[in-house]
Amino acid sequence: MNAPTPNTSVLDLLQDDMKRVDQVIADRLTSDVPLVREVAQYIISAGGKRLRPALLLLVSGALGSQHPQRHALAAVVEFIHTATLLHDDVVDESTLRRGRDTANERFGNAASVLVGDFLYSRAFQMMVDVDNMRVMQVLSEATNVIAEGEVLQLMNMHDASLDEDAYLKVIRSKTAKLFEASARLAAILHGSDPATETACATYGQALGTAFQIIDDVLDYEGQADELGKNLGDDLREGKVTLPVICALRTVEAGEGHLIRQAIENGDLANLDRIQAIIQRSGALEQARHCAMAEAERAAQAVQQLPDNKYRSALLQLPVASLERRT
Repeated sequence: MNAPTPNTSVLDLLQDDMKRVDQVIADRLTSDVPLVREVAQYIISAGGKRLRPALLLLVSGALGSQHPQRHALAAVVEFIHTATLLHDDVVDESTLRRGRDTANERFGNAASVLVGDFLYSRAFQMMVDVDNMRVMQVLSEATNVIAEGEVLQLMNMHDASLDEDAYLKVIRSKTAKLFEASARLAAILHGSDPATETACATYGQALGTAFQIIDDVLDYEGQADELGKNLGDDLREGKVTLPVICALRTVEAGEGHLIRQAIENGDLANLDRIQAIIQRSGALEQARHCAMAEAERAAQAVQQLPDNKYRSALLQLPVASLERRT
């Protein structure tokens, strides 16, 4: 999944911090096994804005925290995210991510899964170095919830009867949980009170939820060359996302039958027609409205943090998530 693109002022604010995170990543990708280094470097260098590490650093800045372990933990969440991408692409049989071959397409499924395992275990080695039990609790819970979300999504594949609550349960586990953990970790490192920690976690969860809803919208209205992935992947994989759920509420019986058939069979033969139906139904606007509500929830949560340039940047991220095209 591509990250929403923060504007230039946000990136400038974190420029030095992100260089330090990149250095930690480079230092901790070391391995005596050449294939581990090759696959890990391939996926880590694929691009993206490193939004989850940036989120941890922005919340740290908003809280006035200069904790020496913040860059290491930012690298940890990036390793966990990258491991999930490696595993996701194998499960989904994806061939394109960020405009180039997925790791499984280039190196094979076995190498991708095993290097994903390496990144998970390296992340846990780095967590231990931080020597903070609360940090360990949050990250171990997050990785467990993410794995549960993946399994839940697998169970929901090709089920055209999936409703909005079930959809939200999946994306809040699979995607939003690491956003939530990233923001919460900054508060834990700072020693924030429980109310502030909860506000940070709420912000992260809401931002992550809005991000994933927009990602699912773009699968039906975006352009492949902009998205860097194949359009219709969700349909091929049998994923019932919010645009499909919204469309099935309003379209006529024949059109609904066509969409259900495609979901149940993973059939892309009528992709263009289904995209047209979904776009015409108003489903994308409904889904965007849900994402907007999550963005507003994030903005309300972050208002509880001190008023400074980092909080201003945090307020920009939900807006950037709603407006992104990639």
